[in-house]
Amino acid sequence: MGKPTGFKEYPRQTPRRRPVEERVADFKEIYMPFPEEQVRRQTARCMDCGVPTCHAGCPLGNLIPDWNDLVYHGRWREALQRLHQTNNFPEFTGRLCPAPCEEACVLAINEPPVTIELIEKEIIEHGFENGWVRPQPPAQRTGRRVAVIGSGPAGLACSAQLNQAGHEVTVFERSPRIGGLLRYGIPDFKMEKKILERRLRILKEEGIVFKAGVNVGLDLGAGDLQTFDAIVLCLGATRPRDLPIPGRDLSGIYFAMDFLTGQNKLVSGEYPSDPDSEMAPRISAAGKHIIVLGGGDTGSDCIGTCHRQGAASVLNLELMPKPPLDRPPHQPWPFWPIRLRTSSSHEEGGQRQFGVLSKGFEGSRGRLVGLSTVDVVFEEHSGRPPRLREVKGSERSWPADIVLLALGFSGPESKTIGSQLGLSLDERGSIRTDGRYATSRPGIFAAGDARRGQSLIVWAISEGREAAREVDIFLMGRSNLPTKGCCDLPQ
Repeated sequence: MGKPTGFKEYPRQTPRRRPVEERVADFKEIYMPFPEEQVRRQTARCMDCGVPTCHAGCPLGNLIPDWNDLVYHGRWREALQRLHQTNNFPEFTGRLCPAPCEEACVLAINEPPVTIELIEKEIIEHGFENGWVRPQPPAQRTGRRVAVIGSGPAGLACSAQLNQAGHEVTVFERSPRIGGLLRYGIPDFKMEKKILERRLRILKEEGIVFKAGVNVGLDLGAGDLQTFDAIVLCLGATRPRDLPIPGRDLSGIYFAMDFLTGQNKLVSGEYPSDPDSEMAPRISAAGKHIIVLGGGDTGSDCIGTCHRQGAASVLNLELMPKPPLDRPPHQPWPFWPIRLRTSSSHEEGGQRQFGVLSKGFEGSRGRLVGLSTVDVVFEEHSGRPPRLREVKGSERSWPADIVLLALGFSGPESKTIGSQLGLSLDERGSIRTDGRYATSRPGIFAAGDARRGQSLIVWAISEGREAAREVDIFLMGRSNLPTKGCCDLPQ
């Protein structure tokens, strides 16, 4: 606890966002610099709460009060060391995590919570600016070889931990460049790719071998993996949920991730900027009326991207009713509440409508021209799940040149190395594992969204770290890799 009365003296503050008219003209990050003195004031808001429930709110078990206190006293390097004990990539989570730790903050019971995510980001950026974040190759190698399939946050965290344990790690990625969701799914206005490249350089210098453009299961068969002592599947949950309603075959209806991936490739130079080029992204919102179906983070990313591409209009439709502004009674502190959240993309324009059911796509000559909908309400029934009821007379038709389906993901793709290996799946189609991340075949493990289903980046990093420990135990009989938080006793 940096200052006993800090939470009484200092209000919650976060960095200012760049003006809307400025930031929608580019794909650079939206937040402006935050002075060091203001960061230290924010750490002073961390209370001597006795039981830091923020630990439980964080899937990584970050030691949040510890590094808050260290930053308050200007001990930035020690704060960085404490942060890296539990989180391999705070520069990712400090930008992209929805911060469940803040909802679990004791101060959040009746005040705005401590700005945990902001402080985390400032610690790691302070470390990079001062040259404290350097490659740290393992002192010795074990001679064991591990293949990690997938280079998203779970795969990167798992490979980083296994490499630190001394194993020889090779990461396979089917896309042309390493990074998975971090590279192709996250828009640059949320995290510029130079942040990812900076970390990848360190991982490479630490000894991890990355092989991009290799589709394990097609380019590299299951038999080729027999040279490895263990395999970890971090494939992600990349199978998008579809919307099989009348008119689905019309041109102009796309999955959200196809749209976002094309724009990210354009920003990074993988696609030429010339719109007439054959390699240019086919999906452009410029001058068009866009409807985004789905109210989650992916939908929000689509909205922000559409604004930057110059869409004529953007409409966001969500099936569920409009959440309350405050924490609902049935989701008490410290649980994560479902409440109305307004992202930076929503601030930039467009409309949001809740409680709207899509009934059919409207077309002309094979091309999308609109979407027909009806309003719905969810009626409570004692002892049963709420029942959806259409509101009579609420039918509407919305003009649309493009509809983006941001309806979530239903698991790993069916034609993957997991199916070739004959692994057991759960009822959701995810890879089934036991309590040690082991699949139905010895020596093969799974972590992240491929195992748990669509989730958060912070959960992917946590699962990658935990799976690495189990792989290390499988290979060596014991492990010095840490578990969550302070529970880092070797097994």
